Amino acid sequence: MKIVRRVGVSPRERGSTTGQTCPDIFELSNGDFAVIGREATAELDHELPSDAARADYERIVVITRETLVRAKCDIPDA
Repeated sequence: MKIVRRVGVSPRERGSTTGQTCPDIFELSNGDFAVIGREATAELDHELPSDAARADYERIVVITRETLVRAKCDIPDA
């Protein structure tokens, strides 16, 4: 599995010049997506709706609204 491309604009284009806040989204060679974000599993796990589940090896990751909104045009419909 490899990173094929960034989805959206780079953190620098969103104003991150320090490298401290760099949420990012990448499309992978198998069609999945990888996300760099703030780990928030402990904070949000109890907030999951009753029909949602998280495996022990999964984590809840938060990205900024701007990161996802600016990636919208690059996310395929299917």
